[in-house]
Order: sequence, then C-alpha cells, then structure tokens
Amino acid sequence: MARSTIYLASPYGFSEQWKRLLLPEFIAALEGLGLEVWEPFVRNGQVDLSQPGWACEVAKRDLQDVRDADALLAIVNGTPPDEGVMVELGAAIALGKPTFLFRDDFRRCTDSEQYPLNLMLFAGLPSEGWQDFFYDSIESLSDPRKALALWAKG
Repeated sequence: MARSTIYLASPYGFSEQWKRLLLPEFIAALEGLGLEVWEPFVRNGQVDLSQPGWACEVAKRDLQDVRDADALLAIVNGTPPDEGVMVELGAAIALGKPTFLFRDDFRRCTDSEQYPLNLMLFAGLPSEGWQDFFYDSIESLSDPRKALALWAKG
C-alpha cells in the first residue's frame, strides 16, 4: 500500500543553515507518522538554475506537486509568512486538500482575535476545532490526538 504524501511548504530551503538544521526535523517528524514527505527544495533540485526560465519551471513543478500530494503542511512563521508558502497553501485550500499549519513564531500576525494569523490561512480548517490542525512545536506534529496524526493513520 502506498504511503500518503504530504507537501511540506516552507521557506527553509533558501538558507543552508535552515536546510541543514530545520528541514530534517520536520521531515523526520512527518516520516515518523508514516508519511512520504515531498519537500520542494529536494524535489526540484534537478532544475538547472543557470538556464533561462528556471524560476517558472520550479514554480510549475511545485504547484504540480501541491496538486498531486494528498495533503499539505505549511510552515507559517514570519510576519507575514513567506509568500511562496502562502500561494502553495492557497492552492491546497482551493483544491480541497487537507491542510495543516505550523507556527512556533510568537509574534502575532493577525486581524482577528480568534486566529494567530490572517484569517484566510484558516479557510481550509474547520471553524470549530481548528486548533487540532495547528502546531506550535516539532513534537506536537506527532500528537496522536491531533488532526495530522489522525489523518496519517487513515
């Protein structure tokens, strides 16, 4: 039986430090749930950045991966969060994919008393119980009572 796939939308591949120190923790936590992780910086590493049009090619491949993945985890740190991650998250929401949000950034970035981020980022989550789809630590990703672990179990 094929493992469920999850697209990891994050800005962490742009920095060698983040790529080396942060991404492996997220990938390991998601793989620990039995998921196949689609990390775009790894999946699109074969793109020749010296060729004209490389950016468009990367964007198209990333969007196709969002379409093809079973779900999406968006790392939404920053004020505001990374623009590319927001596009990937919006596409997943529009496609009706299960979406999960990760934010361990303590700064508020919101126009709502209810949500810690712009309310549109929660459009793919249930209005009641959205907190079960929102994670604030690497450890919480594997919480068996929260939505990601329950979804991963099928």
